[in-house]
Amino acid sequence: MLTLKEKTQAIVDALEEIKGNDIVVIDTSKKSTLFDRMVIASANSNRQTRALAHNVVKRLEELDVKIYSTEGEKSGEWVLIDMGEVLVHVMQPGVRAYYSLEELWNKHPVAPAKP
Repeated sequence: MLTLKEKTQAIVDALEEIKGNDIVVIDTSKKSTLFDRMVIASANSNRQTRALAHNVVKRLEELDVKIYSTEGEKSGEWVLIDMGEVLVHVMQPGVRAYYSLEELWNKHPVAPAKP
């Protein structure tokens, strides 16, 4: 079983592999009892959004991490992957700016994915 840190790093690695942009990891443990981390990444197109989400799911399933649900793949503007203690949001820039999840969650980063 992966630790929270290992799971989060595997997600970031999977996003970077498909050239995800502006990857941010937010510590939500003090704000929610439902999950401890939120990973947000941007994609340049519907196709890239779906490819990023698919790569995250594939990589984490290979590591025996349970994927509870994946939503938004059909439109490809915003795909949400729920892994219990970690949520992953892959969004196109306009959608990401509109919903501003980083601001909503007060941006308590664990660390930027890459400096």
